[in-house]
Amino acid sequence: MLVAFSVTPLGVGDSVGDLVAEAVRVVRASGLPHRTDAMFTTVEGEWDEVMAVVKQAVDAVAAKAPRVSVSLKADVRPGVTGALTAKVEHIERVLRE
Repeated sequence: MLVAFSVTPLGVGDSVGDLVAEAVRVVRASGLPHRTDAMFTTVEGEWDEVMAVVKQAVDAVAAKAPRVSVSLKADVRPGVTGALTAKVEHIERVLRE
């Protein structure tokens, strides 16, 4: 499964990048395939392991912010692996044609 999520600390002022970095640090430490862009971090793995990483990332931010907003989108496809890169590779291949 793929889970794209965004964690936004609230009540900490305008600059939230340092706290968002804490969430990304958790994802990177998980060892799961992942990609971070300007809006979301996408993680690939089995349901329980991905959701555990999302929870840990939220908890890391919540430890330093009085409130946390979480946006999450999931693509649940049992047995499929490598989707994190395969989906993008497919689009790039079509665009080259």
